[in-house]
Amino acid sequence: MRMIETDYLIVGGGASAMAYVDALVEAAPDLECVVVDRRHAPGGHWLDAYPFVRLHQPSANYGVSSRMLGDDRIDAHGANAGFYERATGVEICDYFRRVLDERLIPSGRVRFLGMTEYVGGEGGLHRLVSVTSGEETEVRVRRRLVDATYVESSIPSRHRPSFGVDEGAVVVPPNELVHLASAPSGFTVLGGGKTAMDTCGWLLDQGVDPERICWVRPSELWLFNRAKTQPLDLVGSYMQLQASWVAASATATGPIDFARRLEAEDVFLRIDPGQEGSVFRGATISLSELDALRSIGDVRPARVHHVGASVISTDAGDIPNDPGRVVVDCTAAGLRPSPPRPAFEGDRITVQYLTLGYLCWSAALLAIVEAAPLTDPERNALCPPVPFSGRIGDVLYQANAVLQGIAARGAVPEIAGWNDASRLNPAAGLGPRMQDHDVVDALGRIGKDVGGAFRNLQQRAPLDRFPVT
Repeated sequence: MRMIETDYLIVGGGASAMAYVDALVEAAPDLECVVVDRRHAPGGHWLDAYPFVRLHQPSANYGVSSRMLGDDRIDAHGANAGFYERATGVEICDYFRRVLDERLIPSGRVRFLGMTEYVGGEGGLHRLVSVTSGEETEVRVRRRLVDATYVESSIPSRHRPSFGVDEGAVVVPPNELVHLASAPSGFTVLGGGKTAMDTCGWLLDQGVDPERICWVRPSELWLFNRAKTQPLDLVGSYMQLQASWVAASATATGPIDFARRLEAEDVFLRIDPGQEGSVFRGATISLSELDALRSIGDVRPARVHHVGASVISTDAGDIPNDPGRVVVDCTAAGLRPSPPRPAFEGDRITVQYLTLGYLCWSAALLAIVEAAPLTDPERNALCPPVPFSGRIGDVLYQANAVLQGIAARGAVPEIAGWNDASRLNPAAGLGPRMQDHDVVDALGRIGKDVGGAFRNLQQRAPLDRFPVT
């Protein structure tokens, strides 16, 4: 068994791990890191994603703080016209490989061990095993283990469906759609999250008649309006979203009331406004994408129990099927529920959301706070995790954690300064944009409502009472 030493052992090589290591290398130039991942390269779930996947958020705020992803271009054509570009999965994988090869490895302080499984350990000694050679490695960690897998995604190509499938039924992950040899008799898309929305949208973009698509969607989602999430020259939209969020936090009597207040200001959207939304995962959608999805008339609010060659059994009755029809399994959980835990605990750091929907920004913030001369109780006070369950019923707890974190970090000049300059922060660099009416108006609204927001959220959703299940 070979032995290596490092200051930090980062378990996971996905986007959050890369953002963490990049920020730590910048903030603490005397420290060493080892990144270990079971995949062959950095990028995490993006390496296994379906070919037509894109970011839901702008590329301008994704990746690592030290390097742009894309050109900060506003698209002129297509469903994303008028919004900042959103990278494809291929672009993201290439980006992280370049970050590793051109920045982190050349620093001399980062090693990447791909095709390697983290086995476990304690007391500063941890064990790894190569999934190709079987070679074992013992890692002596001088400072901390960083768990960048806590909010790891479950994706279709690595997912085993919870329902049975009969021989003769054609069930594929969305990855396989680009390999179709001929046109099926129709498509049945299972699932109601980001992957299902992407799949339905891609089929429609390919010219598939909406009448040939059946969408089995078990629940209604609350979605962010992409027009309200834009950074840089369009940051007024994001600041207006923040102002609406704070105003709703100050007055909402419960989570559904909160969601409806944001819907009334075009911040939240639903595919079917006639269905009560129960799910909130932070996904975004444009109005043109929303119109396209609404063109699918055969939508079944159901959960699948079994897929047969001639019938699909669900909790709401049977749905016809035939051997010439392609059933697309988009039921992987995506982001897993992650009950909040202290980010800094002795010899361990757990990467979690500190900002709703921006995991790279959250991970980089954790690295900056780790590098600061603070105690762990002080660090945890600056970094209350945003609880993620996927339920709209927990949105007030999320709002409370976000506001408390913003206020705490804003009171520490070094961290506030980094935050204001980081490309991962969609509200970065507001100073030169203070002539923007939407920015000024939003800041005024936030100043008026933030006190009431803190009081209301602390009364209705204190973080120490988050219902962990």
